[in-house]
Amino acid sequence: MTEKEIKEFKEYQLTVSEEEHNLETRLDKFLASQIENTSRTKIKEAIKENHITVNGTNEKPSYNIEEGDIIDVRLPIPKPPEATPEEMELNIVYEDESLLVVNKQADMVVHPAYGNWTGTLVNGLLWHTDNLSEPEKGTIRPGIVHRLDKDTTGLLVVAKDDKTHRKLSSYFRTKEIERTYWAIVWGTPDEKEGTITGNIGRDPHNRQKMAVREGDKGKEAKTHYKVIEYFDHLSLLELKLETGRTHQIRVHLADNNLWVFGDPKYGGNSVRYGPNTGSRRQMFINLFKLLQRQCLHAKTLGFEHPVTGEDMQFDSELPADFVQVLGMLRQNCKPDQLYS
Repeated sequence: MTEKEIKEFKEYQLTVSEEEHNLETRLDKFLASQIENTSRTKIKEAIKENHITVNGTNEKPSYNIEEGDIIDVRLPIPKPPEATPEEMELNIVYEDESLLVVNKQADMVVHPAYGNWTGTLVNGLLWHTDNLSEPEKGTIRPGIVHRLDKDTTGLLVVAKDDKTHRKLSSYFRTKEIERTYWAIVWGTPDEKEGTITGNIGRDPHNRQKMAVREGDKGKEAKTHYKVIEYFDHLSLLELKLETGRTHQIRVHLADNNLWVFGDPKYGGNSVRYGPNTGSRRQMFINLFKLLQRQCLHAKTLGFEHPVTGEDMQFDSELPADFVQVLGMLRQNCKPDQLYS
């Protein structure tokens, strides 16, 4: 890789905890498990090029990490290829000359990034706007204003020009966008309505996850919730974001022992409460296989149109797998059938 092919370097600093030291893990294997979008091969290349040090010293990939080791990592980021139009089926619920609103399906990355240069929402939107009839087409290039995780479904607003993009982005900064999510979670909050706070930053033990962190180790985050429906050891919540941190809902809920149902990254894809035996256990195993993702949906979206000033309000239907989980819970986990 030449310097011309490198856009920038991304730097990390990791400290090996006692728990991680007990794994007796090689340096290259440890870093590949801690840093997103990399591999042991890339880690080995970075070590060879002296981009990785342990306690300020160059070590071999086979070095066994020790408790307290401070590992500094500098990984080159290749310049991303230009996104290209791709024909795909998109659920566009609203569109005009300035913007569009799409109901994103599961298993779709919003924006091209390392490991997902194709098949993203942006690729599909480029094809859609390139195939508009004249004079609709013009010089439209879709601008992503906000994002949803790959396996979170629901509503997204997309700008069609720079002016609209700047205005919509300012709405998010000044909290003038109304967004509500629905989630099925393990457990039930102590109160029917409430607010969860806690700074969110990178998990120090797993760089591929986020966590609630103390002080300046994380960014301020606030999530409001309301219980919509109670089940046996589970509940359906409505959630509103006051801030928009990475994985905010999933992290805040998990930190309060309210794991999003089916979430493989934050522990929601196992039976967290109630008996884990017999037909009940098998039912949840079947539902996890059906979902293979977190049961989280961006249900409503509201904002003032940046051009016309019109009040725009959108409400989306729950996806089929979410509905199927709800149906099974209503049938088999009624709130009056609580276990002691």
